[in-house]
Amino acid sequence: MKHSNKILGAMLLATAALATSCVDDDKLGYAFEKPASIAGMEYLADYDALKTYVNRSEHPNFKLGVALAASDYNADGLVTRLANSNYDEMTAGNAMKYASCVKDDGKMDFGTVEAFVNNAKENGITIYGHTLAWHAQQNNNYLNGIIAAKEIEVDPDAKVDKIDYEQDWSTASGYYFWAPDEVKANIKVNTVEGALQIDNAKAIDNWMVQYHVADRLPTVAGNTYKLKMTIKATGQGTMSWGVGGWGGRAEGSFGFDTEWKEFEKEFVATADGGFVLCQTGQFVGSIYIKNVQITHSESPVMEVFKDYITNGAMESGKSMDNFVVAEAGKGQFTPTAVAGGPEGKNCIVIHGNANAANEWDTQFFIYTPKINWKAGDQYKISFYYKASENIGSATQCHGAPGGYIHWACLPANPNFTTKWQKYEMTGTIPSQVTDANPMHSIAFNLNIGKVDHAVDYYFADVHWGVMEKTNKIELTDEEKKDTLTWAMDQWITGMMKATNGYVTSWDVVNEPLAGDDLDGDGKYDLQSATRGTVSEKDAANNFYWQDYLGDVDYVRTAVKLARQRFAENGGEGELKLFINDYNLESDWDDNMKANSLVKWIEEWEKDGTKIDGIGTQMHISYYANEATRNSKFQHIVKMFEILAASGKLVKISELDLGYVDADGNKLKTQDLTDEQHREMSEYYKNVIAAYFKYVPAAQQYGITNWCITDAPANSGWRPGEPVGLWDSNYNRKHCYAGYADGLAGKGTVE
Repeated sequence: MKHSNKILGAMLLATAALATSCVDDDKLGYAFEKPASIAGMEYLADYDALKTYVNRSEHPNFKLGVALAASDYNADGLVTRLANSNYDEMTAGNAMKYASCVKDDGKMDFGTVEAFVNNAKENGITIYGHTLAWHAQQNNNYLNGIIAAKEIEVDPDAKVDKIDYEQDWSTASGYYFWAPDEVKANIKVNTVEGALQIDNAKAIDNWMVQYHVADRLPTVAGNTYKLKMTIKATGQGTMSWGVGGWGGRAEGSFGFDTEWKEFEKEFVATADGGFVLCQTGQFVGSIYIKNVQITHSESPVMEVFKDYITNGAMESGKSMDNFVVAEAGKGQFTPTAVAGGPEGKNCIVIHGNANAANEWDTQFFIYTPKINWKAGDQYKISFYYKASENIGSATQCHGAPGGYIHWACLPANPNFTTKWQKYEMTGTIPSQVTDANPMHSIAFNLNIGKVDHAVDYYFADVHWGVMEKTNKIELTDEEKKDTLTWAMDQWITGMMKATNGYVTSWDVVNEPLAGDDLDGDGKYDLQSATRGTVSEKDAANNFYWQDYLGDVDYVRTAVKLARQRFAENGGEGELKLFINDYNLESDWDDNMKANSLVKWIEEWEKDGTKIDGIGTQMHISYYANEATRNSKFQHIVKMFEILAASGKLVKISELDLGYVDADGNKLKTQDLTDEQHREMSEYYKNVIAAYFKYVPAAQQYGITNWCITDAPANSGWRPGEPVGLWDSNYNRKHCYAGYADGLAGKGTVE
């Protein structure tokens, strides 16, 4: 797969070079005028490969990099030749990230990475590793699974006590006392050292001194419970007791004496809730009662449903990602959330299609979040439903494990009415779901059916749960930290084995900083799912290692493991480790993020941890508004000064450029004029010039061009924007010239 670096030095000029045809125009008998669009691009043919413009004597350690898909480079095609000819180094866009290599069961596949490394080595181009530790693009199923609560092995015939109620009289509350007026003067009630003290100065009928030792119980009529209490007195006596509401009954009696003794007795609740009533009117002296408990017995292996989704507390306008209406006719109908469901819950309203051609044209789906479902998993669905009129529903059924659970699971198709009805069902994930044929998400599908007029459908208090066993124990924070440290070690060890010492520079931690200083310490906090520094959606979709390893140990652990496993797996010489982040050049916070990152690095290095460099992503834009453009550029310069002052290597890790017009609109590639393309070219030249001017040569690691070509309209990154140095057909753009001129030192920095 060896390619000459000269192949693309003068290649990829394509359309721009068409006007230089070998045909002699004079022989055609008429004048031929080249179109301005072609004539204006001809100068690009005179440019050499990008990397030839770097003055290696002035910038001896500088590496010109490019980001690309490892699979594209491995294909040994145009992208391969372009990279080899124009760049010193490559960054894989996704192939070297955790989720690309680690499966749901924790097994790792580095096949693409190994081929990428072998091909790069053969062609003499280096690789910059991206990335060892990050919160995004992680295998959440695996990572959350290894720190989930663990099942405890138990004897299924064993029984354990579950506490329903406990009473402590450390304050003078929590009891009820009654006596007739004629005997109240002879009785005192106190609380001492967590015990209830009852002083009876006169012998009277037993029923004349009554008190609750347990009140407002969460008991259920007919269920068996156990009463426990510890009691002593100043002499021997007998206590009568009963349970339930005022319609309850006496259960019996027990004796007490001058020593603390635990009393224990089973009873069957006669009502939901209620109390335990005691009578000791015939005893003269003081009685002390403490440690009152009401318990019930159950098997330690108990199954309960845990909700994965619910719209019960959903506010209007909040994310409704789990609730979707399928294409109805030719229109897509988006549910809305409004108040007014059962018991005040918000409800989902679907405005049915008045022009449905087929019975399946209006379907309501409830999707679960992405879960690694297993054969045999039990699920439960419940919701309330009604419509704006009485109307039937049709059903259809798909073969398992297609991911759909249908209304057809019921014996008959229930009808909608104008009154709320409750729907509830349980089911089991079928045996067809295997590791080879997985199911990550399932959807309840209601086929509303064909109607010839608009109908509104309402769904409220939606719950989707999965059966879980209660014989589980949560891992402690220390156990989670230990488990995830092991998982990070497995990952880094696997990657270092796959790269076999060839990749000597890495983003060891990617994008650690948030944009908030919640603790007021003068620097931005780390991103976190537990401290409110990320959105609810990000918290659900990402895995924040720092929430378990700690803000300091997170980075220190990744650095330590990277250096250790690099040395053990063929690594020779110095391993350079970078912290990579975005918005370091931001003007809206006056470069606070850049300053914060430098402060964090100082914190991480206090124990001797060594971080070699800082990567600044710089996904920037040319602003047509001069004041905005000047502010943006001034803060780019300020960022370079801040990073240079840290003493670390400085790498522009992900440089690309868009265009924002004078009204603040991001322009798409097809909307740009030739003049606007030239403005972008000039801006590239000046940004690169600023890097060379403000970052000392000894700290210049290099610059990576993040986008080879302009982004397609359906791209996941800056869709449709003019971010490339080449256009979508791999023709050089004006930006190619600006980039090359910047590398050649021709830019201007005021």
